[in-house]
Amino acid sequence: MTINTAYTTLLHSLSSIYDENEAANIAQFVIEDVFFEKIISKKILSEENILLFENKKKRLLSHEPWQYVVGKGDFYGLKFEVNSSVLIPRAETEELVYWILETIKKEKIASPSLLDIGTGSGCIPITCQSKNNSISAFGMDVSEGALIVANQNNQSLNTKVIFLKDDILNAQSIDNEIIANIEFDVIVSNPPYIPHLEKAVMGKNVLDFEPHLALFVENDDALIFYEKIAFFVQKKLKKGGFLFYECNEFNAKDVVQMLKNQGFKDIILQKDMSGKERMIRCIF
Repeated sequence: MTINTAYTTLLHSLSSIYDENEAANIAQFVIEDVFFEKIISKKILSEENILLFENKKKRLLSHEPWQYVVGKGDFYGLKFEVNSSVLIPRAETEELVYWILETIKKEKIASPSLLDIGTGSGCIPITCQSKNNSISAFGMDVSEGALIVANQNNQSLNTKVIFLKDDILNAQSIDNEIIANIEFDVIVSNPPYIPHLEKAVMGKNVLDFEPHLALFVENDDALIFYEKIAFFVQKKLKKGGFLFYECNEFNAKDVVQMLKNQGFKDIILQKDMSGKERMIRCIF
């Protein structure tokens, strides 16, 4: 079996569960990320690599996301290690990172400090520091598994983000010794925001494989993370500093109202590339 034959075989198999364009994209990403060869290559696969190929194909046909299958996800031009302990970095979050970097540039924030709450793979603070090395970046997560992945990415991408284990739902997080004496210029979060009742309409690739800890909140308390983070921000953000949220298009306006009620100002609700209200920036 050649690389090209493996690609066409995988494409044909994936076409049974994905549309043609998505199947082609997944097949290309997997072949090139696993075997480090272009899909047109006539290189012969070894018996060991044929077994590896069959294993990857089986996992993909179970609807496992291709990023978990290859162990990597693309984000803002960088390759991030991912596994089932972290969410797969998404294009919408790239837009949030772009907004953060543009704000720091436009506001001429010197030696900015940034904290990402619920950091997961670390894609937000690592990317921000990678693109602007004057940023002192920190990431917080409650998950040990996520922090292992974040630190692996920190090392492989040659950044110096400081990651800490803490639970934003615990008020003591404000006094975490690592950040006790820091007031941040930017605090950002893409927290859990999907009510459990929405599970019924979610795809198998997300529901069966991505970490529920990072996805779901109780139906009757969908804003719990936004509210806790807003309280934290009032203690840890510099005067004139910026809070950024990624949010659910269905309750984004509720988040805006909560921020107004808590005294935040200059609140901007911004749409993503698909026209969905998914990002918020404000000042306290």
